[in-house]
Amino acid sequence: MKALLKLIIATAALTAAVCSCAPSDPLVVRTKSGLVKGIEEDGTMAFMGIPYAKVERFMPPLPVDKWDTVMVCDHFGPQVMQGNGRREMPENVMSEKNSCVLNVWTTDTKASKPVMLWIHGGGFDSGSAAGNPGYALAKQDVVVVSLNHRLNILGFLDLSSFGEKYKHSGMVGMLDIVQALEWIRDNIKAFGGDPSNVTIFGESGGGGKVGTLMCMPAAKGLFHKAIIMSGTILNVNTKAMAEELGRAVVEQLGFGPDEVEKMKDVPYGELVAAGQRAMAASIGTRSPGTPMMWGFGPAPDGEVLLQQPFQPDFASISDDVPLMIGTTFNELQRRVYGTPMTLDEAKEQLKPTFGDRVDEYVAAFAEAWPDYTPQDLLSIDMMFRPKTLITADAIYAKRKAPMYMYMFTWKSPADQGSVHGYELNFCFNTPDRHGRTLPEVTDADWKLADNMSRSWANFAITGDPNVEGLPTWRPYTAANGECFVFDHECYVRNNFDRPLQEILNACCFKQLDEFNQAHKAE
Repeated sequence: MKALLKLIIATAALTAAVCSCAPSDPLVVRTKSGLVKGIEEDGTMAFMGIPYAKVERFMPPLPVDKWDTVMVCDHFGPQVMQGNGRREMPENVMSEKNSCVLNVWTTDTKASKPVMLWIHGGGFDSGSAAGNPGYALAKQDVVVVSLNHRLNILGFLDLSSFGEKYKHSGMVGMLDIVQALEWIRDNIKAFGGDPSNVTIFGESGGGGKVGTLMCMPAAKGLFHKAIIMSGTILNVNTKAMAEELGRAVVEQLGFGPDEVEKMKDVPYGELVAAGQRAMAASIGTRSPGTPMMWGFGPAPDGEVLLQQPFQPDFASISDDVPLMIGTTFNELQRRVYGTPMTLDEAKEQLKPTFGDRVDEYVAAFAEAWPDYTPQDLLSIDMMFRPKTLITADAIYAKRKAPMYMYMFTWKSPADQGSVHGYELNFCFNTPDRHGRTLPEVTDADWKLADNMSRSWANFAITGDPNVEGLPTWRPYTAANGECFVFDHECYVRNNFDRPLQEILNACCFKQLDEFNQAHKAE
């Protein structure tokens, strides 16, 4: 009898061990490719480093192969190849083959919650999803997903001049994101997400990618709302430019037209170096601060990408997608808040940009921001807000869906700036991750973070970002110029800076105007 009892106890223990990795375990989820096991993270279930695509150099992504075991997904996967390749990284840190991974945060795998897909910044060149974990935002009744996707020369080298096989090589980085959206469509129910209610959101280059997806037929229907944060990045790549750059890279590597296949074996560092030489020898190298980007990034081909976003609008295929769009007060502008300065000294420094319109600029600034300082005149965003306003007017005139505009004006106590990216830890409800820019988080900071994350989540849930207890935020129209201001005290402003932005657009985008004039025929 004792022997039988011992056998029963041992069997029960073995069964319990097996069940800990069985689908009945809330931390084990069955995807279409196989079982994944997550971890508990700050009150959520986190599944990190799930492969969503199988990739081959310069080729569109494919669905991943199935696996038979339980894949433990307890940490961020490797980032995609970036940098100059001179510093070698371990495969688990940076990988070409295994970096198309995504992360999921959820509080209830049995629910059917709206899904928010975060697309990281870094232009089309660098970045990683690891910078903004979604555990706190997921507590606002949404499922948060983030991803890594191919970047730079591996994501956007157009070799289509060399045959049908490479037809889509210049867009594989964006096609990776489409593949991730298809993964969400096919798998997110198992994590408690609703595949019919997906919001894509991103900041900086991530915002640019959101705008690009709004112009891609393959992405239509895979997302239903969009948030573009400081993302009016004016990518001026044309198909002709992309093909010219692709041919120049092949030439720099010393390959003939029938040897392109050899490029799949070129070490990443050598490929990057050839890419930089090719850019200098063909379409030109972008200088820091240039109000537009080109090079290794998406180019419209009329099929995968219908047009560039923000120039001034999006493709009509996204006219029914509700949109939130906004900027920060300073963005990437060099700030001079630590420098004592008189108004006359500020005007003198403004002359190279504004010429004989300096006084007009200062008057428009005073109208928009009556409490301004001389330092503000030099430190305000001169790149994103002007084009955001132009885009908002253009899309309002044609879109069916509502659009909401915001500005983030909270300033770091460390550098007095409302800088590009400072809003991220607020909309993710993680102000304690700000580090040196916010060494001590106040109650007012936590309140702002809660308000912003609720607003972002409410928009994902219903298409309306309004939060109870805050001022009413109406959809943007060209007539009302409605802009919701996020700060310790939130408020609404209407058409408050249009003359100022018109001056900024006229004086700060002359290089863009020259480019557009030169490429009118393309």
